[in-house]
Amino acid sequence: MWPWEHAIVGYLVYSLFCHVIYRDSPGGLEAFTVVFASVLPDIIDKPLAWEYGVFDAGYALGHSIFFAVPLSILVGLVARSAGRPRTGIAFGLGYLLHLPSDVLDAYVREGVYQPAIMLWPVETVGPGVHEQGFIDQFFLLFNRYSSELLAGELSTYLWIQVGMAGFAFLLWLYDGAPVLRELLLGCKRLLFGLAGIGRSSDRVSERR
Repeated sequence: MWPWEHAIVGYLVYSLFCHVIYRDSPGGLEAFTVVFASVLPDIIDKPLAWEYGVFDAGYALGHSIFFAVPLSILVGLVARSAGRPRTGIAFGLGYLLHLPSDVLDAYVREGVYQPAIMLWPVETVGPGVHEQGFIDQFFLLFNRYSSELLAGELSTYLWIQVGMAGFAFLLWLYDGAPVLRELLLGCKRLLFGLAGIGRSSDRVSERR
């Protein structure tokens, strides 16, 4: 599953969780956290496998439940102690959803059922053939993906993903565009602060 597909799933699930449990929309920090956590396993494993050859395949430490569960618990405890329990939940949901999503994606796309994706180092995925570095390998796979989309012959599975992307975008707008909202508010405060400093300087000059 592509990173943006993981991000869509992570945000959708966490936003719906917030609306059902908290009767509220995700905050900016929570939205950023769930999206970041949802792609973190790939950030860990893919460069280490494709660029540095640490792992045989791009499914190893970051995708392992033996790493993911303790990490999610640790982040949840730290977030709770910092008074941000919902941020900890966002991280856990985003990260842990990534693992079964990859198993489901491999089964639907390729007809291959690989729970070993989540069981490193007890079980490992067969070594992949990656003669190129991380960037080159990414664009090689991305070109295949984009060619399939541009061809217009989308499978039912891809149509479902397109529909989920559209729904996630509308839900994000309904939630108040978290992250973008906080960035705009921060810029607004900064500009007002600078304008206030300018006015204060002018007043001091006038008094002198």
